[in-house]
Amino acid sequence: MVLFNYILMCLIFGTTFLSIKVGVDAGAPPFFSAGIRFLMAGSILFLWMVSRGKAKFSLLLRKEMLLSGTGLTFATFAALYWSEQYLSSGIAAVLSATGPLMVLLLQSGINRQKLSVSSLVGCLTGFSGVVLLLLPGILGTSFSKLWIIGCIAILLSELFYSAGAVYSSRVIQRFQGISPIALNAAQMMYGGAMLLFLSLFTEKVHMKSILTTSAILSLLYLIIAGSMVAHTIFYWLVAKTNPVFPATWLYISPLIALCLGAVLYHEPITLLSVIGGIIIIIGTIMVNINNLKHLIGRRTKESNL
Repeated sequence: MVLFNYILMCLIFGTTFLSIKVGVDAGAPPFFSAGIRFLMAGSILFLWMVSRGKAKFSLLLRKEMLLSGTGLTFATFAALYWSEQYLSSGIAAVLSATGPLMVLLLQSGINRQKLSVSSLVGCLTGFSGVVLLLLPGILGTSFSKLWIIGCIAILLSELFYSAGAVYSSRVIQRFQGISPIALNAAQMMYGGAMLLFLSLFTEKVHMKSILTTSAILSLLYLIIAGSMVAHTIFYWLVAKTNPVFPATWLYISPLIALCLGAVLYHEPITLLSVIGGIIIIIGTIMVNINNLKHLIGRRTKESNL
């Protein structure tokens, strides 16, 4: 079940980068569309959990939900949506692939744990794959200030993402009697609300651009698949494994995003991009080799009972 959900999450997240790009290119304000996406998805999931008796409205009053939403949703997606105005969806996905490395380093630093050789080599391998993926875009792009700022913004947002991922694992342990789906929904509501608040002071929202077919389809897909399904799976995987393992979707999904961008949106793709993607997957396996062995061993033990 863990492996199936992990693969499904990677596939969905791999398509969300292009979906964001389609919506932004259609004229949808980035902060506004991101805020609507997460506030609606979080609200629907939360009300569903309340109706089933799996959550209480008092959960929304906990500061942990605000802090998780700030890292996992607000800071991460404010930068991603804004940057995709100036970057291709593939490059945005590649830059987001720095997340697992930051999660692993932050977690090791907080717990004062020494990285294993396989994890360290895996991080370096994955990072080298990211560099290869970026290289064609760097060499073939005229360096505008907004392009550079967009790249830096996504990289900085991954610091918030890594902090949110590590913090969310502690939140899950603190609220063991509450479903991870409810916790995820609550943090999305906070993140979405903060994005809308940011939009209020920074964007002019024109309904004509929001109501285009491309913008509406993009938003619906991101709400249902990108947020309600994929982010719930992510939170569930954090609860079942650790913050590092589910966060490695950021290594695999760039390859999916690059291929989709090239086929469906005519974004450039090169041999270096393909090689970089393969190296990233190898690095991901190396980083999580111990976790994978543990999960496989546990699954084998359960099947023998």
